[in-house]
Amino acid sequence: MRIDSRHNARLREVARLIASSRDRRKAGRCVLEGVHLIDVYCARIGAPETLVVLDEALARPDVAGLVERVASSRTIVVSRKLFGELATLPADVAALAVVAAPTPTMPAPGDFCLLLEDVQDPGNVGSMIRAAAAAGAEQVLLSRQCAFAWSPKVLRAAQGAHFLTRVVEDVDLRDWALGFRAAGGSVAALVVDDGMRLFEADLPTPLALAIGNEGAGLSRALIDIADRRVTIPMATGNESLNAAAAAAVALFEVVRRRSATLSSR
Repeated sequence: MRIDSRHNARLREVARLIASSRDRRKAGRCVLEGVHLIDVYCARIGAPETLVVLDEALARPDVAGLVERVASSRTIVVSRKLFGELATLPADVAALAVVAAPTPTMPAPGDFCLLLEDVQDPGNVGSMIRAAAAAGAEQVLLSRQCAFAWSPKVLRAAQGAHFLTRVVEDVDLRDWALGFRAAGGSVAALVVDDGMRLFEADLPTPLALAIGNEGAGLSRALIDIADRRVTIPMATGNESLNAAAAAAVALFEVVRRRSATLSSR
């Protein structure tokens, strides 16, 4: 369906969801921007509720392939001007989609989990989810004060990783960690200093790696119940890494350990 008026009811609903995080949370919906992100969603979850496509991009193979996967009744074709009024990225992204934000119930703990406590920068949250999925973490659990995991900025930074791991929000991480430990899991708290060197610390399975927010780090309550505190060693004069970079280093140290264990068998 081609739409030429910004006053169209379906287009206004899309615009409202894009503009308001409150409305997205209330409706349980999120907006995916870009063909790659929508493709990942289609492959892992299914067709979006609404697909909005830039008319002049319909001849692009990637856009044409996406349109073929979505029913015409769910597809809206718009001009560059209207698309530019909707998207937060340049019109060259060519497509955006409205989808239901998954709301998983609390899963049974996996063997490898990432805990994010009060990480408030959307780019960092998205990058951490992306790194966790790439490292094979089964779950990413976010405390209540983290950035909304399904906001456009977080989704863009994660580049589809939301649909490659299990993302659960509004978790009481202290209570979860206590239960995880009681069931035989181990919690490693990543701290800026005074922890065991990451590359020498014991990182057993099952493992939950806890990362704190950009300024204050982890809360004392979560640090105190962790089995171990680990620190990334850095050259003299460096105080800390960006939170997302630190998470990636720690996650892939776990991957390295596990790969070495498997190759030695």
